[in-house]
Amino acid sequence: MAVDVIMPQMGESIFEGTITKWLKKPGDRIERDEPLFEISTDKVDAEIPAPSAGVLKEIKVTEGQTVPIQTVVAVIDAVDASASVAGAAPAPSPVPAVAPGRADTSKAAAPAPPALAAVPAPAVRPAAAPALRPAPDAAPAGRGNGKEIRSSPLVRRLAKEHHVDLAGIEGSGAGGRISKKDILAAMESGSARSSAPPTASAPSTAAPSAASSGSPSAPPGPGGAMVHPALENAVPRERIYFGGYEAQPMSAMRQRIAEHMVASKRVSPHVYSIDESDMTRIARIRERSKAAFEAKYGTKLTYMPFFVRACVEGLRAFPTVNASADGTTMVLHREINVGIAVALDWGLIVPVLKNSEEKNFLGLARGINDLAERARAKKLKPEEVQEGTFSITNPGVYGGLMGLPVINQPNVAILGIGAIQKRPMVIDDAIAVRSMVYLTLSYDHRVVDGAIAHQFVGKVKSYLEAWNEEIL
Repeated sequence: MAVDVIMPQMGESIFEGTITKWLKKPGDRIERDEPLFEISTDKVDAEIPAPSAGVLKEIKVTEGQTVPIQTVVAVIDAVDASASVAGAAPAPSPVPAVAPGRADTSKAAAPAPPALAAVPAPAVRPAAAPALRPAPDAAPAGRGNGKEIRSSPLVRRLAKEHHVDLAGIEGSGAGGRISKKDILAAMESGSARSSAPPTASAPSTAAPSAASSGSPSAPPGPGGAMVHPALENAVPRERIYFGGYEAQPMSAMRQRIAEHMVASKRVSPHVYSIDESDMTRIARIRERSKAAFEAKYGTKLTYMPFFVRACVEGLRAFPTVNASADGTTMVLHREINVGIAVALDWGLIVPVLKNSEEKNFLGLARGINDLAERARAKKLKPEEVQEGTFSITNPGVYGGLMGLPVINQPNVAILGIGAIQKRPMVIDDAIAVRSMVYLTLSYDHRVVDGAIAHQFVGKVKSYLEAWNEEIL
C-alpha cells in the first residue's frame, strides 16, 4: 500500500520548508521512524523520520527545493496497510492542499556567475506586543471587499519591510493564500505599494542607491525577481568574479543567518562593553570536580553553566538587558530565557534554555549539554530556538581572546566569552599567574545605555570571581 510522505509543519508559524538532503534513495528499504530526509525551515534544521516501514518508491521533491507544508515529497510502498495509519511526519492541523498551479520556490544554483537566490525575510519571532496592539500572528486582516487575507508570517514581514499592501495582491496559493512568489512579483511590478512612509518600527529596507552599492540597481534574482536586501551586493558583480574561483550556493541555513545578521546590524545601534574576569577560583573548582560531577550526574561539567548562572544574576539586577524593542516600546521579559550559540559543521544555531532563573546549577548544566547535543544531531524542536531573551556566544572554545558578536534579534544584548588563559596579573602589588577571560557585551543602544551595560558586565564578573555555590 502506498503511503505519502508530506512536508511537516515544524511550528505553528511555519508554512514551508526546504529539503536539504535525502538520506535514502528510491528502492531503499526503510524502517518506520528511521530518518528519511533533512529539512531546513526559518526556525530549525531537523531530520524527518519515515512514517511507515517499506520501500521508498518515489522522491517527488528534490534536494534544495522549498515547498509548502502538507506537500507530498515522497511515496513509500508500505509493507502492510496498518503501517499507513500514522500518515506522515506530524502536523498539528490539516491545511488545504496546494493549488496545482502554484509554483515552488526552488533555490537552485545558477551557472557562474550565479544568480542570487530570492529568499524571504528572516522569521524572527517578535516580542510580545503591548495591550491593544494586534499580535504578530493574529488572524489575517480583511480586504476592502470583505475577503480575508491569507498569508504566512514570512510574507507579512516581507510586505511590511517593503511597504506592500497585501490587500491589493491576489494570492495564487490554496484558498487565495498569498505566497512569497506573489509578493515578489508585486514588489517587482511596483503594484500594491503602500503610500505610507517608513516608520521607526518598520525601517525601510529599500535597495541601496547607486552611490552606496556601486551599481545602478540591485541585481535581479532568477526570473528577474527582486533580491532580498540582506543578500544584495555592495559592489558590481563583475568586481566579484575574476581569476580562478569556485561558486558555491549558500545553504538555506546560511541564507537565514545572513538575513538575520544584516537585519540586526541595520535595526540595532550596536555598542560594546569589554571587561575581564578572574576565573582562577572556578577553574580550580571545575578541575577537581569534573570527574565526580560526571560520574554522579551523568553529564559533563563545562564552564558554560557558570557563565549562565552569573548572567542570570546580572539580568535580575539589570532587567533592561533582558528585554526587546518594539518600535518605541521596551518589552521587559519576566522570564530569563538564555540562547546559547552552538557552532555546527553546516552553520550556527541558537537553542534557548527556557526559564534559566528557575534552574539550579545541575539543571543548567544538563539543559545546556542536552540542547547542544541535540542541535548537532538535528533533533531540536522549533520552540527550542524561539523566545530567547538574552544570548551568549563562546568563541573562546576556538582560542579567540574576544569578539564583538552581533545581537541576536529580538534580544537587546549578547555576551561574548573569550578563551580562558593564564596571564600574569598584579594582585596586591605583586605579580601572580591567574586564569583570565575577556567578557564582551554587545548591546542595543536604543534600550541599553553604557552605564547599565558596564554595571551588568561588572555584576557578571564579580559573581564569577566570588563563586560560592556548591556544584556537587
